[in-house]
Amino acid sequence: MCLRLLRGQGRNYSVLAFVPKHEPPNPNDLTKLSNFIKNSGRICVLTGAGVSTESGIPDYRSQGVGLYATSNKRPVLYQDFRNKEYVRRRYWARNYIGWPRFSKVRPNVTHKVLKHLEDLGIVNCIVTQNVDSLHWKAGSKNVIELHGTAFKVMCLGCDQLINREEFQKVLDQANPSVIAVSKAIRPDGDVELSEEQIEDFALPPCENCGGILKPDIVFFGDNVPRAVVENVRVSVDESDALLVLGTSLTTFSGYRIILQAVDSNKPIAIVNIGETRADCHAHVKIKSRCGEVLSNIFPSHDFNRSN
Repeated sequence: MCLRLLRGQGRNYSVLAFVPKHEPPNPNDLTKLSNFIKNSGRICVLTGAGVSTESGIPDYRSQGVGLYATSNKRPVLYQDFRNKEYVRRRYWARNYIGWPRFSKVRPNVTHKVLKHLEDLGIVNCIVTQNVDSLHWKAGSKNVIELHGTAFKVMCLGCDQLINREEFQKVLDQANPSVIAVSKAIRPDGDVELSEEQIEDFALPPCENCGGILKPDIVFFGDNVPRAVVENVRVSVDESDALLVLGTSLTTFSGYRIILQAVDSNKPIAIVNIGETRADCHAHVKIKSRCGEVLSNIFPSHDFNRSN
């Protein structure tokens, strides 16, 4: 994997190549964000793909390095997955090959700092748009996965949930001759495969009802479940401020959280390399890398060490 190094505060940071180009954080902005975190009371944190890129998972929209910028590939649409057998087989074949690497990705400094702030009672909730479960892996306890999780598989017929690791074993048994290995990875954990590799891939149905199995992820064109929306609404309402990390807030599911905070007159801080849909609402905005920003604010903790 290609890496580039950034040097800051006496520490070398390994930054994955698909983190967009950016400037180091301004010291005055760091002071503003530090004061925001320490003085805002209970903080709800909204995280996006820009947090996970530092763990090795690419995103869709980052300028110059995201999937949209580097290829003409687009994520699967919910209706296509539901209605077209070939689309389902292609998706699961790619996901099957990508899963071993995707599932082993580890939390980075941002996840660890947020867990630390939760332990201190500063962060009372994390709402994440990511499906990689990295906040759970870091030890955070109050996490709402807005767009679901890649670590569960659901049946569209009976709503049965299956552990993704267990489903990998089912796919292993159904495809004993598939030995492809990929060093590449895409935002939701799948990879590129040839038509020949997809053509013969066997996709088992739900063992309970024979229905269609899909990852417990909100695909493009699908809706966030109402129960999740309500859970987020209550969590934001119970918070005193909102901290946004690593998201452009392009999707309305994330942006509506901003609107709720604005309506409730809650202060908002945003850390994101690029522009966001909510910059006009931010009391603090830092255009830099989340991990570099947070490790500068909390330099006494070795959050960069491996788990």
